[in-house]
Amino acid sequence: MNKALITSTMLLTGASLLASLGLQATPVDDALVIDGELEITTQVKAPEGHALKELYSGWRYRTDETRAIEADSFENPGMLGVEQGEEIWNTVEGSEGKSCASCHDDAAVSMKGVGAQYPKWDADGNKPINIELQINKCRVENMGAEAYKFDKGGQKPLTAYIKHQSIGMPVTVDLSQGDMQKWWEAGKETYYLRTGQLNMSCASCHEKNQGKYIRADHLSQGQVNGFPTYRLKQNKLISLHNRFRGCIRDTRAEFPAAFSDTLMGLEVYTTWRGTGLSVETPAVRQ
Repeated sequence: MNKALITSTMLLTGASLLASLGLQATPVDDALVIDGELEITTQVKAPEGHALKELYSGWRYRTDETRAIEADSFENPGMLGVEQGEEIWNTVEGSEGKSCASCHDDAAVSMKGVGAQYPKWDADGNKPINIELQINKCRVENMGAEAYKFDKGGQKPLTAYIKHQSIGMPVTVDLSQGDMQKWWEAGKETYYLRTGQLNMSCASCHEKNQGKYIRADHLSQGQVNGFPTYRLKQNKLISLHNRFRGCIRDTRAEFPAAFSDTLMGLEVYTTWRGTGLSVETPAVRQ
């Protein structure tokens, strides 16, 4: 088979995939209340300039069983990662003989609201910074410890622990900081850019086909307010940039490095797309 025919076949496969999606499913009309006490905002009006009118958490698209797991902290397997993150928070590492707690004390107080406001502008790096990169910055500059490699060591559990302190709080991105608006624009371009042999973009699934049935699951709006997220199919916490790369890989395209400028712009934009939804970390998805 020649190269042109292979390429044509791949494009038809992508088109066929989207055409074969099941009928539109309306997000469930249900309330997420963690442990019967903390109500999570899972539906809000979209911010001005958004392509959608209403925003829905991915929780609204999941099965009854999956939604029930997230609603119970004891049943939520992602909470094991949060507990591990708490241990790391209090563990002394590096040449300075410090832990996270040495500077920030009780995370329930010092980190409350922090996870709801990242990514934010980092004047030192002259670019956006997310929780994972802020952890590495603190480790290197304040603790004299080595930076975590992507998805290695305590990066995911510590990120989950820090973001969990903001559970229930509304996601917000301050685009007035530094050049955040330019990164938002770059992220938007990435979101709508068709790539790979299947010629698909983020919007192909999460905007144009949200709610439709594919691969024994319903497509959500692709909101990122629950990361790191516990994915039942992988039986572990999954970081946001891991999921970005996985989605891009599924279009049969080469995926960028984690924390690259491309994916940091995408994080700024997709976080903004979920403005007003509650932090759910650790969310549970199929």
